[in-house]
Amino acid sequence: MRCAVRERREAAGLSVSALAAQVGLSRQALSRVESGAAVPGTRQALLLARALRCRVEDLFSLGAAHVPARVPPGTPSGTRVRLADVDGAWQALPLSGEAGLRLTADGVLLASGAVEVPGSLDDARRTALVAGCDPALGLLCTALGAEARAAWVPRASLDAVQAAARGEVHAAGLHLGSLARHREVVARDLPGARLLRLWHAEQGLIVAAGNPLGVRGPADLRRARLVTRPAGAGGRALLDGWLREAGLDTAAREARHAQSRLAASPLEAAAAVARGEADVAPGPRSAAGAHGLSFIPLVVEAFDLAIPERHLAHPGVQVLIAAAGSAAFQADLRSLGGYDPADPTHPLETP
Repeated sequence: MRCAVRERREAAGLSVSALAAQVGLSRQALSRVESGAAVPGTRQALLLARALRCRVEDLFSLGAAHVPARVPPGTPSGTRVRLADVDGAWQALPLSGEAGLRLTADGVLLASGAVEVPGSLDDARRTALVAGCDPALGLLCTALGAEARAAWVPRASLDAVQAAARGEVHAAGLHLGSLARHREVVARDLPGARLLRLWHAEQGLIVAAGNPLGVRGPADLRRARLVTRPAGAGGRALLDGWLREAGLDTAAREARHAQSRLAASPLEAAAAVARGEADVAPGPRSAAGAHGLSFIPLVVEAFDLAIPERHLAHPGVQVLIAAAGSAAFQADLRSLGGYDPADPTHPLETP
């Protein structure tokens, strides 16, 4: 049965306690009705409809709910999705590939663009969306336990911050070379957001297993087929700096980026090297390890999480921060290689 009591109550500006008092239910009983765990009797249903100034059938109906949601362009109807509420709008995250087969869906995308939801949306309301490009975000999002959920939305650093500014995600991960640069970006695009340090990660050159070309550093990039990253990605900035070290001027560097294979994420970049489509890609050690490739470390970078103030109380965000600081997750993170966990419970100062 579809229950719209919570949506109607929130639209009316009533608390659970206030509505429960009006209809003669305990706060706990009304919460069970709203979550779909209990079905009210006829009298309570009529009282709820009167208090919320609607019909009983507006509150309770058979069949699945159709929820309007923001869906990534090009997502075909019939796709299984998970939902998350960001600033009062539902965001749909398609479940695809092998990872999608290991996750339960909240609903299925319809041709109309709405999501058909057969059950409760309680889990979706406790889901935090975290954008960023570091593969370890995927590991972190699986470490939350039963209290809440989190989902990783792969995005380049600047794209992640802008997605948070548009209200598409709850938090944005970024690695742009320095805390000063992170503060600059947050002050410009996400003013008032809290910055948390999650970890430091080795960044370098991802090459074929065994390093058959004998790549040692930036000087060898002149003769290699490269994978590049989108503008705004931390990996793009790193690669550009290494090409500068190799002696390429601005025009030559732009030409190399234009000639190189473009990868949306470090894992996609590593996959291109694994398939033999390129010789070298910028990225973290974890991306190389995921594809059985060799890695030449060049720099250690901080990875920070920017969280708008209004999302700090979100249950998924709170549990995510706690999980990032837990001994179990940090041990797992170290086991990936190339990671040094930080303490995310102490915010970094922002302008």
